[in-house]
Amino acid sequence: MPFQYKKVLVLGGTSGIGKAMAEKFLNEGSSVIVVGRRKQNLEAFAQEYGKEEGKVDTAVFDITDLKGIPTFASEITSIHPDLDCVFLNAGIQRHLKWQEPEKVDLDLMEKEFTTNYTSYMYFTKAFLPFLQRQAPRPTSLIYVSSGLALVPNSYCPNYCASKAALHHMVLALRLQMKEIESNVRIVELLPPAVQTELHDDKHQPEFKGTGAAFGMPLNDFVQERQKAMLRMYEAQKSR
Repeated sequence: MPFQYKKVLVLGGTSGIGKAMAEKFLNEGSSVIVVGRRKQNLEAFAQEYGKEEGKVDTAVFDITDLKGIPTFASEITSIHPDLDCVFLNAGIQRHLKWQEPEKVDLDLMEKEFTTNYTSYMYFTKAFLPFLQRQAPRPTSLIYVSSGLALVPNSYCPNYCASKAALHHMVLALRLQMKEIESNVRIVELLPPAVQTELHDDKHQPEFKGTGAAFGMPLNDFVQERQKAMLRMYEAQKSR
C-alpha cells in the first residue's frame, strides 16, 4: 500500500531510522525533504535518490537550535506549500550512571532531553498551524519515540525519560486533535532497539564494540513499520 502522504519532511534523515524511512517514503511514491546536521550526508542522499526532479530536497539544520525552528519552518513551508506530513525522528542516547553522581554530566543530560523532546515540541508549534490550514486535506505529524518510553532500562534513564515525556505528550495531543476533528493525524512509532548509529562506539563506547549489532536489523524495522501502518489505515477505514 502506498504511503498516504505526498510530501514528507524527515527530521534526522541523514542516518538510521530517518534515512531508511526517507528511502521507504520515496519507494512508496512520496517526495521527501530530508533534514540533518551533516551536509555531506544530505548531498550523498540527494545524489543517490534525487535523480527524478522534485522528488528530493534537503536542508541543513540542527534541531537543538530551538530559536531557529520558527524561521526554519516558515522557510520550508514557503518553498514546499504542498507539505502534508512531518516525520519527527532525530534523537540521541547516552549512558548515565547515578552510581557515580560526580561523573553525571548535566549539560549532556540537558542536550539529550532537548534533542529528544523539547525540540519536538518546538517543531510541533511551528508546523501544526500550517498543517491545520490544509484542511480538509489530511495531514500528519509522525513522532518516533521508543519502546523505552513504556519500559525503561537502567543504562540510559535520561533517554527513557525524554521518550516517556514525548509519548505522553503525543497521547494528549492526539486527544486534543480529535476533540476539534482536526485534519492533522497524530501518529506515534515506538521502535524497539534498532541497529543504527545510536548505539555505535562514538556515541556509546560503553557497549565496547558491540553496539552496532544491538537491536533488530534496520531493514526489518522498516518492513514492520509498513505492516503496522497498513493495519492502522485499514482499521480507520472500517470505522
